[in-house]
Formats: sequence, C-alpha cells, structure tokens
Amino acid sequence: MKTADQWLSEYGRSHQNPLNKAIHWVCIPLIVISLLGLLMAIPMPWDAAWFNPASVLLAFSVGYYALVSKRLALGMLVVGGAMYACAASLAMLPVPLWVSSLAVFVGAWVAQFIGHEIEGRKPSFLKDLQFLLIGPLWLLGFIYRRLGIAY
Repeated sequence: MKTADQWLSEYGRSHQNPLNKAIHWVCIPLIVISLLGLLMAIPMPWDAAWFNPASVLLAFSVGYYALVSKRLALGMLVVGGAMYACAASLAMLPVPLWVSSLAVFVGAWVAQFIGHEIEGRKPSFLKDLQFLLIGPLWLLGFIYRRLGIAY
C-alpha cells in the first residue's frame, strides 16, 4: 500500500492550478457533506438515527484512512463528524434532505470538473477510484503540514 505522502503527492500533481485548488477546497467538503446527506435520506427499518448508510461510510472511510496514516485518520474522524453534523443540518431546510443534498452534490461535481478543465488534467479518480477517498485527506494533509503536525 502507498504511504500517505505518496497518495497526497500523486493527487497533488493534478491539482496545481490555484483556481482549481480553490474550487477543490470548497467542493470536496460540499461533496462529502452532500453524499452523507444523500445516504442519511435513505429510509432505514430501525430507529437508530445515528446508524445509517452515512455513518457506515464514515466508519469505512476512517478505517481506510487508518491504513494510510493513523494520525490523518484521527483528524478525519473529527472532520468527518463535523461534516456528518453539517449533512444532518441540511434536513432543516424546507426541502427534503435528498433534494438539497442532490443539488449540492451535482453543483459541486460540476464545479470540480470545471476546475479540472482549467487545470488541463483529468480528475485523479479516473485513474484510480481510491482517489475519491484521498481528496478529503489531501486537504487535511495540507492543514497538518501548515500546523506542523506529522502524519
């Protein structure tokens, strides 16, 4: 398995343009939040609001991140919890959760593809689907480096 530095460096190679980077800083969190919202909107046959496809995806993701870097996984546990709370707050809008989540999801992906058009490079996940999980880690890795936190 690749190291965190290898994953983040490879992802970063197709994210050099400042405008594309800025788009990713906005859109990656929006995509994660909206995906969690879409998963929360799936009706479940039990009455445990916290146990749903969104929480399962978060658990899977943090487990994957722990294989890449335990310190980044811990950070993603915190960030993922905050994103989960943001997704849940979408349910307070006057439209169904799945509608607001789908609108954000589609809009953020359109912006991401525009960013890659500006960059002149294809999205990394077209090469390897694991990059769909690496995108959020790439942002967190930047924050860790800025704060001097080793990962």
